[in-house]
Amino acid sequence: MTPRIGLVAGEPSGDLIASRIMRALMRANPAPRCAGIGGPAMCAEGLEMWHPMHALTLFGYVDAFKRLPRLMATYFDVKRRWIAHPPDVFVGIDAPDFNLRLERALKRAGIPTVHVVGPSIWAWRYERIHKIRAAVSHLLVLFPFEEALYRKEGIPVTYVGHPLAGAIPMAPDRPAARRYLGIDDNARVLAMLPGSRASEIRLLAPRFLEAAGALQARDPALRIVVPMVNAARRAQFEAVLHRWPAVNCRIIGAPDSSLRVEGVERHEESSALYATRPPAWTAMEAADAVLVASGTATLEAALFKRPMVISYVLSPAMRRLMAWRSGQSRPYVPWVGLPNVLLNDFVVPELLQDAATPQALARATEEALYDTTLAQRLNTRFTRLHESLRRDTGDLAARTILNHVGAGA
Repeated sequence: MTPRIGLVAGEPSGDLIASRIMRALMRANPAPRCAGIGGPAMCAEGLEMWHPMHALTLFGYVDAFKRLPRLMATYFDVKRRWIAHPPDVFVGIDAPDFNLRLERALKRAGIPTVHVVGPSIWAWRYERIHKIRAAVSHLLVLFPFEEALYRKEGIPVTYVGHPLAGAIPMAPDRPAARRYLGIDDNARVLAMLPGSRASEIRLLAPRFLEAAGALQARDPALRIVVPMVNAARRAQFEAVLHRWPAVNCRIIGAPDSSLRVEGVERHEESSALYATRPPAWTAMEAADAVLVASGTATLEAALFKRPMVISYVLSPAMRRLMAWRSGQSRPYVPWVGLPNVLLNDFVVPELLQDAATPQALARATEEALYDTTLAQRLNTRFTRLHESLRRDTGDLAARTILNHVGAGA
């Protein structure tokens, strides 16, 4: 009998994780039938899509309020379908606000629930542990330290590694990335990633660009590469860039589907690889250092073994809203950047809020760009981190999911 699996992913990172899990699931005999909410990567693996994942993708509290009616309609639709025709197991990938609520309802109806990506209770709102315990039959976590934390709270949990650690090469090929971009091997290159959300570009891009201007004033040969996630963010960044005409930077990615540079010879295989990878990966692989907004991109930079400076700025209104919602003025841990959290140390600088001045960003980034001893030390630590995160995530997750087929909640 063909197993039926419900799936919900609400953003690109979840779509990527889910697609790898689905690929492993499809190797089972018989292969399951998967349906629910997802993105293009999941559809490529055979998802019967009821709603596109952008129905769940929200950017901040204001956006969530505006889109609440549609969000609730989507929630009640999938809940009704799965209660009426129960899947053998439900799998929620990240999107905790949506998935934990749905998982609790499905678990009460007798459907086993597996949640992938542990909510960051170690940083914010530890009291969510009670909601997680009530919602999930089994939790799959991406970071090693999370397994002991959730097990202590009596939640069945398995550490499956982070899929990025398997997707990003252990030994990045900086010369190949530079050949693809048409950048000289001997150039000094900074990858600048001011974020993927409108609020991040608005608050970080001016600071990053002023810092970049100071760096290029000291080293006019410095190359700056700025990857953009989509056409909207690119247009927004270009509008900010007009205010800094002295800054010479190259924007890659959207709206272009390829980063090809005319007149530069490349092997077809290498060209095809870089044309299908995220532009941010190409920029990081080509770079000597990375100036980056806090988020998943900081983990990607660490997996590419690059020195980095992490920054983030919230508007005063957003700071008050987050503090009200969480009851905290800051995270439980002393770091916000994932490399520092995972290594339990300030291995790379974090310049946040008022500390994120252009002058401070320029000083820290200059050290990351030119200190070769620092680069070697970070390469060693990031390699060990990469090894600790590298697991066969898809197979480990698929095995746990299939073990819950027909097991009941």
